Amino acid sequence: MRCPFCAHDDSQVKDSRPAEDSTAIRRRRQCESCGARFTTFERVQLRDVTVVKSGDRREPFDRRKLEQSITLAVRKRGIEQERIDQLVSGIQRQVETSGESEVPSARIGEMVMEGLRQIDSVAYIRFASVYRDFGEARDFEEFASNVRDFGGAG
Repeated sequence: MRCPFCAHDDSQVKDSRPAEDSTAIRRRRQCESCGARFTTFERVQLRDVTVVKSGDRREPFDRRKLEQSITLAVRKRGIEQERIDQLVSGIQRQVETSGESEVPSARIGEMVMEGLRQIDSVAYIRFASVYRDFGEARDFEEFASNVRDFGGAG
């Protein structure tokens, strides 16, 4: 593993432990050249999945983009990072085990919405406002009233 500080090619693993609901391995490493310590995560990738976006654009599934959008939705909501990691890992697992090499971005968006609905109603509405492209305050009102009627979490 290349050192992020000095770019030396070799590092020594000092500690390994399960992370993210045992879907990843967290490793503490030390560079053999400069002695700097850093952390890496290893995850199983079952298959390469392509996300089909609007306009038929295609791009590789990117776990980081998924995590960033969820993190933005739960910002300042007091949601633990472990809970976010579990949601991201669960969605990634669903996408990779679907048996499909191409997954529409809309399906991933619906998975995120379902996960956020169970975690926090405010985060759910935040994500929905971007995902469903709310244009007016009335859109928020209608959606929020449906969340109340449904009895969403949070």
